[in-house]
Amino acid sequence: MKKFALAGAALIGVALGAYAFTHPAAMDGAADPHQAEPMVAVVLPETLSPQAARGKTAFDEVCASCHGEYAAGKMGFGPPLIHEIYEPSHHGDPSFQAAAAIGVNAHHWKFGDMPPQTQVARAEVASIIAYIRELQRENGIE
Repeated sequence: MKKFALAGAALIGVALGAYAFTHPAAMDGAADPHQAEPMVAVVLPETLSPQAARGKTAFDEVCASCHGEYAAGKMGFGPPLIHEIYEPSHHGDPSFQAAAAIGVNAHHWKFGDMPPQTQVARAEVASIIAYIRELQRENGIE
Protein backbone atom coordinates (compact mmCIF):
# COMPACT_ATOMS: atom_id res chain seq x y z
CA MET A 1 0.00 0.00 0.00
CA LYS A 2 2.87 2.39 0.78
CA LYS A 3 4.28 1.78 -2.70
CA PHE A 4 1.02 2.90 -4.29
CA ALA A 5 0.85 6.04 -2.15
CA LEU A 6 4.46 6.91 -2.95
CA ALA A 7 3.92 6.27 -6.66
CA GLY A 8 0.76 8.36 -6.59
CA ALA A 9 2.54 11.24 -4.85
CA ALA A 10 5.38 11.07 -7.39
CA LEU A 11 2.90 11.10 -10.27
CA ILE A 12 1.12 14.15 -8.83
CA GLY A 13 4.47 15.90 -8.39
CA VAL A 14 5.44 15.23 -12.01
CA ALA A 15 2.03 16.39 -13.24
CA LEU A 16 2.21 19.63 -11.22
CA GLY A 17 5.75 20.28 -12.47
CA ALA A 18 4.70 19.72 -16.07
CA TYR A 19 1.72 22.01 -15.61
CA ALA A 20 3.88 24.73 -14.03
CA PHE A 21 6.39 24.51 -16.88
CA THR A 22 3.76 24.69 -19.62
CA HIS A 23 1.43 27.16 -17.83
CA PRO A 24 3.73 29.53 -15.90
CA ALA A 25 1.07 32.21 -15.44
CA ALA A 26 -1.09 29.82 -13.47
CA MET A 27 1.68 29.13 -10.99
CA ASP A 28 2.72 32.71 -10.25
CA GLY A 29 -0.70 34.04 -9.36
CA ALA A 30 -1.23 36.14 -12.50
CA ALA A 31 -4.38 34.61 -13.97
CA ASP A 32 -5.68 37.78 -15.63
CA PRO A 33 -3.37 39.66 -18.01
CA HIS A 34 -5.15 42.92 -17.14
CA GLN A 35 -4.11 42.45 -13.49
CA ALA A 36 -0.50 41.42 -14.18
CA GLU A 37 2.23 43.64 -12.77
CA PRO A 38 4.89 45.20 -15.05
CA MET A 39 8.31 43.60 -14.75
CA VAL A 40 10.46 46.71 -15.23
CA ALA A 41 10.09 50.45 -14.78
CA VAL A 42 10.24 52.28 -18.09
CA VAL A 43 11.31 55.90 -18.55
CA LEU A 44 9.35 57.40 -21.44
CA PRO A 45 10.90 59.69 -24.04
CA GLU A 46 9.48 63.21 -24.20
CA THR A 47 8.50 62.66 -27.83
CA LEU A 48 8.45 59.84 -30.34
CA SER A 49 9.40 60.01 -33.99
CA PRO A 50 6.42 59.71 -36.38
CA GLN A 51 7.37 56.10 -37.17
CA ALA A 52 7.70 55.20 -33.48
CA ALA A 53 4.34 56.87 -32.74
CA ARG A 54 2.73 54.61 -35.37
CA GLY A 55 4.61 51.71 -33.80
CA LYS A 56 3.24 52.55 -30.35
CA THR A 57 -0.30 52.37 -31.69
CA ALA A 58 0.39 48.98 -33.29
CA PHE A 59 2.27 47.74 -30.21
CA ASP A 60 -0.64 48.71 -27.96
CA GLU A 61 -3.08 46.83 -30.23
CA VAL A 62 -1.05 43.66 -30.78
CA CYS A 63 1.83 43.30 -28.32
CA ALA A 64 0.92 45.02 -25.05
CA SER A 65 -1.48 42.28 -23.94
CA CYS A 66 1.57 40.06 -23.29
CA HIS A 67 4.58 42.42 -23.29
CA GLY A 68 2.86 45.07 -21.19
CA GLU A 69 2.32 48.79 -21.49
CA TYR A 70 5.49 50.50 -22.78
CA ALA A 71 7.02 47.01 -23.32
CA ALA A 72 7.61 46.69 -19.55
CA GLY A 73 6.63 43.01 -19.57
CA LYS A 74 3.81 41.39 -17.63
CA MET A 75 4.46 39.03 -14.76
CA GLY A 76 3.34 35.60 -15.89
CA PHE A 77 2.51 36.61 -19.46
CA GLY A 78 5.40 38.06 -21.43
CA PRO A 79 8.90 39.43 -21.03
CA PRO A 80 9.89 43.08 -21.00
CA LEU A 81 11.37 44.27 -24.28
CA ILE A 82 12.96 47.16 -22.40
CA HIS A 83 15.68 44.85 -21.16
CA GLU A 84 19.34 44.33 -22.08
CA ILE A 85 18.48 40.90 -23.54
CA TYR A 86 16.70 42.72 -26.38
CA GLU A 87 19.43 45.27 -27.08
CA PRO A 88 20.12 45.66 -30.81
CA SER A 89 23.46 43.83 -30.63
CA HIS A 90 21.78 40.72 -29.17
CA HIS A 91 18.33 40.77 -30.76
CA GLY A 92 18.62 42.86 -33.90
CA ASP A 93 15.69 44.15 -35.89
CA PRO A 94 15.54 40.97 -38.04
CA SER A 95 14.93 38.99 -34.83
CA PHE A 96 11.83 41.06 -34.11
CA GLN A 97 10.65 40.65 -37.70
CA ALA A 98 11.13 36.88 -37.47
CA ALA A 99 9.35 36.75 -34.11
CA ALA A 100 6.26 38.36 -35.61
CA ALA A 101 6.39 36.26 -38.78
CA ILE A 102 7.17 32.79 -37.40
CA GLY A 103 6.99 33.06 -33.62
CA VAL A 104 9.69 32.33 -31.05
CA ASN A 105 10.59 29.24 -29.06
CA ALA A 106 11.04 30.19 -25.40
CA HIS A 107 14.73 30.52 -24.64
CA HIS A 108 15.44 33.46 -22.29
CA TRP A 109 12.29 33.41 -20.17
CA LYS A 110 9.77 30.84 -18.92
CA PHE A 111 6.66 32.35 -20.47
CA GLY A 112 6.28 29.68 -23.11
CA ASP A 113 6.60 30.07 -26.85
CA MET A 114 5.46 33.23 -28.61
CA PRO A 115 3.06 32.40 -31.44
CA PRO A 116 3.43 34.10 -34.83
CA GLN A 117 1.64 37.42 -35.15
CA THR A 118 0.75 37.07 -38.82
CA GLN A 119 -1.93 39.77 -38.59
CA VAL A 120 0.87 42.36 -38.39
CA ALA A 121 2.37 43.46 -41.72
CA ARG A 122 6.15 43.68 -42.08
CA ALA A 123 6.03 47.51 -42.36
CA GLU A 124 3.93 47.67 -39.18
CA VAL A 125 6.50 45.48 -37.38
CA ALA A 126 9.19 47.95 -38.53
CA SER A 127 7.23 50.73 -36.81
CA ILE A 128 6.87 48.63 -33.66
CA ILE A 129 10.63 48.05 -33.71
CA ALA A 130 11.22 51.82 -34.04
CA TYR A 131 9.01 52.34 -30.99
CA ILE A 132 10.81 49.68 -28.94
CA ARG A 133 14.24 51.01 -29.95
CA GLU A 134 13.31 54.57 -28.93
CA LEU A 135 12.08 53.30 -25.56
CA GLN A 136 15.25 51.26 -25.17
CA ARG A 137 17.52 54.23 -25.94
CA GLU A 138 15.67 56.37 -23.40
CA ASN A 139 16.33 53.62 -20.85
CA GLY A 140 20.05 53.26 -21.62
CA ILE A 141 19.77 50.18 -23.82
CA GLU A 142 21.68 50.69 -27.06
